[in-house]
Amino acid sequence: MKKENLYATSFSKVYPYYIVKAERKGRTKAEVDEIIRWLTGYTQKGLETQLKRQTDFKTFYGKAPKMNSARSLITGMICGIRIEEIEDPLMREIRYLDKLIADLAKGWPMEKIKRQTK
Repeated sequence: MKKENLYATSFSKVYPYYIVKAERKGRTKAEVDEIIRWLTGYTQKGLETQLKRQTDFKTFYGKAPKMNSARSLITGMICGIRIEEIEDPLMREIRYLDKLIADLAKGWPMEKIKRQTK
């Protein structure tokens, strides 16, 4: 899918795939939502509103209340690309979430997914 098409895609169309990926590995929708809220600053109600409105990716990230500053700690490969080398800011935000969901599906603890240290 071309990035322009992805940007115009409704976040609500991709969201179920995040849940399926997590649930297939024994994780939950609540954990997926927690990750999205952590990354974007949306409340649960705000997230549900964006899903109901079928907001596109560009708007979803553009209107996010407060992107988490710790997201810059998200590194590694996703879809064969190093996240830290992605130049397009919106694509990097999209891939951050993809990486977090992949880490969740790998069984990582939530503290590690959120890049928290004890």
